[in-house]
Order: sequence, then structure tokens, then C-alpha cells
Amino acid sequence: MNEQIRLGIMGGTFDPVHYGHLAIAEEAKEQFNLKRVIFIPCGHPPHKKAYPVSNPEDRYEMTRLAIADNRHFEISRIEIDRTGLSYSIDTITELRRLYPGAEIYFITGADAVLEILSWKEPYRLVEQCRLIAVARPGYDMASFSEKVGSEFADKLLFLTGPAINISSTEIRRRVAAKTSIRYLLPEAVRAYIEEKGLYCRVP
Repeated sequence: MNEQIRLGIMGGTFDPVHYGHLAIAEEAKEQFNLKRVIFIPCGHPPHKKAYPVSNPEDRYEMTRLAIADNRHFEISRIEIDRTGLSYSIDTITELRRLYPGAEIYFITGADAVLEILSWKEPYRLVEQCRLIAVARPGYDMASFSEKVGSEFADKLLFLTGPAINISSTEIRRRVAAKTSIRYLLPEAVRAYIEEKGLYCRVP
């Protein structure tokens, strides 16, 4: 596929995916003129989580259900099917092979970008893609760029727009507490969680 296109890459555990994720992906598509956004549920995240991450197949299916009605969104199993830990550099390298000539925009949280030097091969990563940092309202963009260093600041873009304050942590907590999660995520995802009995217990 040699067509020059702009691809957005939306990675995460998506445990579960919710309207906050979808709004970010849609806003990134609009602001940066992305042809499409590929959601990539991680397989085995390298950074230790404070809770046991759900089965990759459940997270994949919830994400697939969430994006089904948006023709600009698609999903990839690239990390779910990879053995071992999931590193961003490995995923971006593979995507560049699959989409030669494409401009790749890696969408991630501003807090994560601040820790970029702890990522695997961060300098090689920013040679292969642009970073779209999702900043919370009130973020000081100028000082943020200084903190990550000039090598990264030149490849850094900021996503601005309406923020939807929803967290996967809160959704898991509400499910465990038998509290409604309607309108926090797509109905198909809510039904899947209920059908599979996910998050009934949250450590």
C-alpha cells in the first residue's frame, strides 16, 4: 500500500474502552486530518499495572464493538497476537512495514509522553512517527515541551478540544459496586461486560 496517508494509532489497554477514548480518536482525526485511526489493544503491557489486566481477547472484542459504527476507525490484533511484552517501537516499526509511505501519528496521554525516556528505544520511535499528546485542560504546553527535551518536542503535537472525564478505573469500580455504567461507554460494550461477568471483583 503506497498511498500517502495519515494514520492515527490509538494504543491502550482499553480495559474497558469508553467514550473518552472514542472522543479522543475522533478529535485527533479531525484536528490532524487523519484518514483513519487504528485502535491497538495492548497484549502484555511492559509497565506494571496496579490491577490484573483483563484477558486480551475480551479487551479486543470490547474495542471492536465500540468502534463498529465509525468507518474511520479500525482495530488491529498486532499486539494481541505478539508474544512477550508489547512495546510501542515494535508496533510502529511493524506498521511502517505494513503501510509504507504512510505518515504515522501515535496518540497517547501527555503524562505518558513525559515518561518517554523510560520507553524502549524512544529516539528511534520519534524518528518513525509523530506524537500526539492528549493534554488535560490547563496544561502548560510550553513548559511541557521543555520537559521532554528538544529531540522530542519537535515531533510533538498537542490535541486540544473537549475533554470527557471518564476513566476505565472508575468503570471497573462501578461494575464491582453494581452501579450503573450506562452512558459512560457504548451500549454494546456495556452488554458485553454484563454477559461475560467482567469486573465483578476489582482489587
